[in-house]
Amino acid sequence: MTKLSVNINKIATLRNSRGGDFPNVVKVATDIQSFGAEGITIHPRPDERHIRYQDAYDLKKVVTTEFNIEGNPIPKFIDMVLKIKPTQVTLVPDAVDAITSNAGWDTVLNQSFLKEVVSEFKQNGIRTSIFIDTIPKFIEAAATTGADRVELYTEEFATQYALGNKKAVIPYTTSAKLASELNLGINAGHDLSLENIQFFAKNVPNLLEVSIGHALIAESLYLGFENVINMYKNKLKNASV
Repeated sequence: MTKLSVNINKIATLRNSRGGDFPNVVKVATDIQSFGAEGITIHPRPDERHIRYQDAYDLKKVVTTEFNIEGNPIPKFIDMVLKIKPTQVTLVPDAVDAITSNAGWDTVLNQSFLKEVVSEFKQNGIRTSIFIDTIPKFIEAAATTGADRVELYTEEFATQYALGNKKAVIPYTTSAKLASELNLGINAGHDLSLENIQFFAKNVPNLLEVSIGHALIAESLYLGFENVINMYKNKLKNASV
């Protein structure tokens, strides 16, 4: 069954909006795992406007499931990941001023750079994933970097699905098949929600992991974390039947 990794950036945003340390991201991560999530994802950015670099170190002590750290592999990010050695690092080509991730890597143009970064992480025993769009040549080039997985950028699917266009999943189905043929594991994330997750998971073969933050946190405000975690897990379970 597809694993659910919960992105807790929005918890840090809420904490930072008032200063202090409430809600405490370490406590929230601990609770989320106890509610059944199979991973914790964070995405520290250079301005530390939500997750701070210190949070990453603090979370290392309590994440007993999979720890996934996303980000643009600038020197400070690389140094942090090598010190923490999370389960997985997901490389994302964020601009410094990006509000949220808005594009995958051009793995053709950045081939040499990505090979170097992937090699360094893998030498340190860290599973490496590349955030990517559903463009065949980029998936093929991702395979030549030595990466273990790709994370499919799902904003377009989510947008179209909300408009009633279920055919929007087709490029993701095709991309997942291609990635599997190239021995790449498949993750996915961005704007996945309770509304669309079961359909997506049912139609994307060999989906190993989804990373969900914004929607899950917003839904949890209404429904409660424990309830939402189990609702996601049931959706993913039903998709595999």
